[in-house]
Parts: sequence; structure tokens; C-alpha cells
Amino acid sequence: MIFLELFRRFFMTGLFSVGGGLATLPFLYEMSDITHWFTHADIADMIAVSESTPGAIGINMSTYAGFKTGGFFGGVLATLGLAAPSVIIILIIAKFLDKFRGNKTVEKVFYGLRPASIAMITAGGINVVKVALINIPAFTQSKQITDLFSLKAVVLAVALFVGMRKIKWHPVIFIAIAAIAGIVFQF
Repeated sequence: MIFLELFRRFFMTGLFSVGGGLATLPFLYEMSDITHWFTHADIADMIAVSESTPGAIGINMSTYAGFKTGGFFGGVLATLGLAAPSVIIILIIAKFLDKFRGNKTVEKVFYGLRPASIAMITAGGINVVKVALINIPAFTQSKQITDLFSLKAVVLAVALFVGMRKIKWHPVIFIAIAAIAGIVFQF
């Protein structure tokens, strides 16, 4: 029964996560809250693994989440569930693309979808910041503002952000730097 539920939930995620892999994050957080298959910290791990492995981030995250929940078969079903809506929609669009090319209504629909995808990616990014940089349990316990943020993680995030903007190295180098910093500084 869990396999059918995995496929269904990831199918719905694939159907409504407009804007690519990061747009799946709000759905993954909701799935975590409802099913308890994985935690928000697990989602941060999914992002790290998905960003550092080849392939589309959404597909990688669905495979990781499905595997964590239902083993090998769960990973396969979650991946198929996430990809199926896109494949179906692409086949339908390909069939009718020439007919609707230049259609003003279609152009307006895509114009409206762009801000929606930005909002979904931003919402997912905010959730990642909460998990990776903010330590609410420590703050709740001590009531000290300095305990609200994981200082080492914030410094690393800012340094990597500045480095990525200023130095035009391949992203894999920054991923390796972050991994080494995590080992050395025990994040």
C-alpha cells in the first residue's frame, strides 16, 4: 500500500510543481508533515545529495525520498510518479504544439506561470534556510538571539555565496569545499 501512496503523492507533486526541481520543495515539506516518511532535515540532505549528483534535482530528490521510504522499489515508483505527469503533458503539447504556437492565451498562461514558479522555488529556499541556518530548538531553550542562528553554517553559506558570485569556478568545486568544511567544522 505504501508503494501506491508513494507513486500517487509524487505524481501529484510532478503534476503541480511548475518551475523545475526546486519547485518540488514545498510539496516535499508538506509530504513530510503529513506522512512523516522523512524529516525536514532529511529534505536538506536530499537537496545536498541531489545537487551534487548528476541529473535533474527533482528526479534525484524523488528517488532519494522514495528509497528512504520504500527501499529500491519505493525509489523507482517515486521517480516514475514525479516524471509521469511531465511526460504525459509533453506528449500532449508536442501533439498540438504547431496548432497553438503563437496563441495569445497560451502565451498569457505561460506569463502567469513564471511568477508562480518563482514563488514556489522561493518558498522551498526559505524552508531550506530554516533547516540549514536556523536553530529554533537552541533559541527556544536559551532565549538568546545568538543561539537562533548556526553561526558556522551562516558563515559558510555567505562565504560560498560570495565565492560563487566573485569566482567563476565550477559549482562542483564549491560543493567539495562545503563538504570538506562540514567534515572539518562538524556541522
